[in-house]
Amino acid sequence: MADDAALDRAVFTAMTEGTFEDWAAIGRASMAHRGEHVDRIVAHLNLLSGDHGGFAVDRLEHSLQTATRAHRAGKDEEYVVCALLHDIGDILLPANHAELGATILEPYVSEENHWILKHHGIFQGYYFFHHIGLDRDMREQHRGHPAFEACAQFCHLYDQNSFEPGYDTMPLDAFTPMMRRVMETPKRSIYKRPAA
Repeated sequence: MADDAALDRAVFTAMTEGTFEDWAAIGRASMAHRGEHVDRIVAHLNLLSGDHGGFAVDRLEHSLQTATRAHRAGKDEEYVVCALLHDIGDILLPANHAELGATILEPYVSEENHWILKHHGIFQGYYFFHHIGLDRDMREQHRGHPAFEACAQFCHLYDQNSFEPGYDTMPLDAFTPMMRRVMETPKRSIYKRPAA
């Protein structure tokens, strides 16, 4: 391998052979793609456009309405981004959609906001589970959790009522800068050293 190629690529073929220099090269290469994860998330959000799933508005409009309502209520950017991404898993992981948004945002958001994202599906069920033969009070299994009321409030104020055709929804590009700011630096990650 040429000397300049050795500077930008690891030379190991198995991680057991990796050196500090290899991992430094990998780190440098990763920096060139910093921030592109937001572009990929925006691209996936756009996949929600046109998929109504039987609702009055498509899934992208629902996500934008939820985020718009949270923004207009004065919620901070982290909360608004959570509102935007809460249903990003609808078409990719329909059996456990809430967990995808929670996983995407976990490194960047508070523990409370992560919990809301992860559990909003059960809490949203309060509004419709009884119509499909399920227990609408399934959320009660979480009663007593510190974020219980916050999750119930998220669903009541911003999620369950965001299916309104003709609502004055903010466009996706209005939220993209918020996403970039919220997702710029992880608060916690297995790849981040613990604070001293």
